[in-house]
Parts: sequence; C-alpha cells; structure tokens
Amino acid sequence: MTLTGFSEEQLDVREAITKICSKFPDDYWAQHDESGEYPHELHAALAKDGWIGIALPESLGGAGLGISEATMMLQAISQSGAGMAGAQSVHANVYATQPVAKFASPEQQSRMLPRLIGGEWKACFGVTEPSTGLETLKLKTLATRDGDHYSITGQKIWISSAQVASKMILLARTTPLDAVKKPSEGLSLFFIDFDTNAPGLEIRKIKKMGGRAVDANEVFFDNYRVPADTLIGEEGQGFKIVLHGMNSERCLLAGEALGLGYVALERASKYASERVVFGRPIGQNQGVQHPLAAAYMNLEAAKLATYHAAKLYDLSGKDSTISSQAVGVACNSAKYLAAEAAFSACERAVSDCER
Repeated sequence: MTLTGFSEEQLDVREAITKICSKFPDDYWAQHDESGEYPHELHAALAKDGWIGIALPESLGGAGLGISEATMMLQAISQSGAGMAGAQSVHANVYATQPVAKFASPEQQSRMLPRLIGGEWKACFGVTEPSTGLETLKLKTLATRDGDHYSITGQKIWISSAQVASKMILLARTTPLDAVKKPSEGLSLFFIDFDTNAPGLEIRKIKKMGGRAVDANEVFFDNYRVPADTLIGEEGQGFKIVLHGMNSERCLLAGEALGLGYVALERASKYASERVVFGRPIGQNQGVQHPLAAAYMNLEAAKLATYHAAKLYDLSGKDSTISSQAVGVACNSAKYLAAEAAFSACERAVSDCER
C-alpha cells in the first residue's frame, strides 16, 4: 500500500489508462457527441492492451485484477476529459461480465468471454423495463423453454450500446411472478446473441440532448429464440446472480462520477487562475476559492467510500465474514455519495467561474 492509499496495481492502471486517453482530446469527444458516432477508437485502444478484461481471469485473456482496479480505470477514463461517453464505451463489458465469470460453466466462459476481452465483441446489459423501472423483481420479459431453446418476449429500455453490441447479458423471467414462492425467484440470466437481423428482435434508438456518443435504446423481443445453453447458472436464480454485476457496476459508476468531478475542478481552478477581473485573477477571491475547496473535499470523502466498496466487493469472494448485504450497502452508498459530490463539483465549477 502506498502513501496515497492505493495499491501499486491501481496506480499502474491509472498511469496506463491516462496515457491511452491522452490520445483522445476534447475535440474528439465534442465531434462524437455532435455526430452521435460511437467511440470505437477508444474501445479498440483499450482492448488492444487487454483493458476490457481488467477484472476477468487471466486464463481467458483477462488481466486477473479486481473491481478496485477496474474502478480506477473508469475514473481515469472519465477524468481524462472523455467523461461518461468514454466510460460507457467499455462500462458494460467490465461489470456485466462479472456474473458470467462467476457463475458460467468453464465451457461457457471459454466460449463467451475471450472475444469480448479482445474487443471483437461488444456487450450490452438488458435489465430495465419501461413498466417496472427500479423494481427488478417485477420484470415481465418472459423466457419460455421450448426444447433446446428459449423463446423471449418482452421489452427493455435505456439499453446503452445496443446499436453496436453483438451480445447481451439479459435478465428475464422464466417463471411467472404469480407462480413463484419468493419475489427473488423466477428470474434467469442469459448471455445471448444480439442479432438485429434475426426474427423477433427490434431496436429503437432514443434521442438524447447530450451524451450522444453512446447510444441509448428501447429493445423489443417477440418470440426471439436463443439456445438453452445461453442460460448462466441455474434457472430461476438470475436475480442472485445478477447482483454480482449490479454491485460491481455501482463501484464503476462511482469511479466515473469521481472522474467527472475532479476534472471539472481541475479545469475550473485553471480558469480561475487565468481569468483576470479588476486587475487580479478571480481565483484569488474567497468567493471562488471556498466553494471549489468544499466540492473537492466532498469528492475526497466520496473517493474513500468508493474504493472501500470496491475492496469489499473484491474480498467478498475470499472472506466469508463479509456478507453480501455489507457489500450491497457499501456499493450503493458509494454510487450515491460520488454522484452527489460530482454533481456539486460540476455545478460549482461552472457557476463560480462564470464571472
């Protein structure tokens, strides 16, 4: 452990990712936001050096590191100026593959993960539905067993990267809600081909005011057939399985938020030292200094919560004394605190320097 509180691996990750992202300046992201073009070049650059599989096993081509290091990677991408667009181009490929790595059979892992790690495939994550929102246990998309296939019917919404994805990690209901004993039962996780040319699958892009470099979509399934061997783990246990992806996602999102907040303050501080009003830089005024300092301290506090949560997540598979509830609380808390701190930092960076 270094004096910064981060491991040597985390610091090495930050340095390497920052170097890659330095090749993608502000103009690149402005152009992609304007055109709505996916940042394929960044994804390819990260895949080339093996970073897509940062938290996946070395035996499959991954780096064999943890969510702590992956969180550092996503923070570095966001903080480089790439923001959420850069982070979201690899986001799902990092967290949504965690349940596959933990619960898929060795044969499934070797079939499903290496080409994601190598960048040949991109994946999206299909959970949210328009009529259930955050009530994951009430999802309605139905996967019905039909011989050696499942037939999927239903709708998903706000699915990022669906326009470029060739695979989807899908949470669907295999037992009707009124037929399960517990609300957490009856959901199953699948790793499916996402072939828009196949019958029964339709994607509609959602127009956005910003963040257009990474697409958001509605996805419609109408008796879309997938092989039965795309099921991950046991049928009906998908909710417990998918939590491994959701908890890791919260850590990654927290890291991305921290990156946004820190880069906003960096640029605000630079501007405040250069903007001269009444013969002196505005950064010499306490009315500018204090709000920025307060925002920085909030980010520092959120950073502690974020990397504590990521460490708990990584240790939970090795230490039986760490409960899944403790991991969930830590990961959700980190996401909330980092998002609040980042929003405040960005707001103050803009408003305090608008002088």
